[in-house]
Amino acid sequence: MIKKPRGTRDFLPDEMEERREVERKMRDVASSFGYREICTPTFESSELYTIKSGEGIIEEMYVFEDKGGRRLALRPEGTAAVLRMYVSEGKVLSKPVRWCYLSDCYRYERPQKGRYRQFWQFGAELIGADTAAADAEMILLAYEILSSTGVNFEMHVGHLSPMKHILSDLAEDDRKKVMALLDKKNFDGLTEYLNSAGRPELYDKLKNLVECSTLKEAMDICGDFPESKRMADILNILDHTGMSYRLNLGIVRGLDYYTGMVFEGFADNLGAENQIIGGGSYRLAHLFGGEDVASCGFGIGFDRVMVSLGEVAIERKPVVAVAYTPEAASRAFEVAGIFRKAGIRAEINLLERGIGAQMKYAAKTASYVALIGARECESGLITLKDLTSGEQKEISPVDAVSEVV
Repeated sequence: MIKKPRGTRDFLPDEMEERREVERKMRDVASSFGYREICTPTFESSELYTIKSGEGIIEEMYVFEDKGGRRLALRPEGTAAVLRMYVSEGKVLSKPVRWCYLSDCYRYERPQKGRYRQFWQFGAELIGADTAAADAEMILLAYEILSSTGVNFEMHVGHLSPMKHILSDLAEDDRKKVMALLDKKNFDGLTEYLNSAGRPELYDKLKNLVECSTLKEAMDICGDFPESKRMADILNILDHTGMSYRLNLGIVRGLDYYTGMVFEGFADNLGAENQIIGGGSYRLAHLFGGEDVASCGFGIGFDRVMVSLGEVAIERKPVVAVAYTPEAASRAFEVAGIFRKAGIRAEINLLERGIGAQMKYAAKTASYVALIGARECESGLITLKDLTSGEQKEISPVDAVSEVV
């Protein structure tokens, strides 16, 4: 028996219906904000991802050479391809550009709960708006999309400017090392490194900044840092909408990627690896041959949403099983078509089963049975049985549609 590759999954119909329902909710919210869906290729030039993330990402990617000798990679994330698409296809569009996508991505890593080698990411990108309003809209969009799914989560909102201001007189390599230690919340390692760098006085400032809960506290710690006004404007918008969030100036993810506002979301039922969304403001278009343009976006781990939700309670649409005797076969297909045209799922017997066997099967798969025999063929009616209540009646197929709906 051939097994599915490690880190991949098969989805049976019930699970696919649950996933499609959550997808629909996400798309509806994105659309309400004016974000329109796009789709990029499953594979791209591997250079697209190494330009953005460095050669080290190759170890995490599925990279291959095609028959023309081109080095390609299955996409490990969505943003790089979207910006490549913007540079080649979207530069002439009116700004800002609002795009969203749901893509399957591939990373060669150890599978664990909520983390797979093939996974799905719902993302959105806002390109061409360098304002506090743009940053706030992206956070609000992410929050509303996650809220629509029913997942329990906590949103953390931050900004890189205060941290960079404290570290502004460090050499670039030292700054990156310090922020990497902060990202991992490795305060023992941070103490050791700052001592070795001759800057032990920075420890208290950094520790206090990570733990502060208001913008005023941040300004008391590091003074009037660059972009403090913009950060205040972002938080003011969020506060006026009533959005629930926690200020977290210890978010230092993607140091070579994000430029200002950053945010993360954390969900229940995921264990230690509980981050479900990450995003922020960035500038990438110039890496792919375009003009430097302000952008912001996020990626939601769709599979993590589904794991966190557990079993999704969705409203199952009624199913009508069309059971018939041999002489009523043609009429049965005609009646099934009437239900289907009305948007009702109708399943018809295909195995030459007797009526008893058809009814037994229907009890496992359907909500109603439309029974058609010689009498029904003569009358033009059907016998409709409600499999929940046991009630049955002779009725026309058109009227039966109203009963089922």
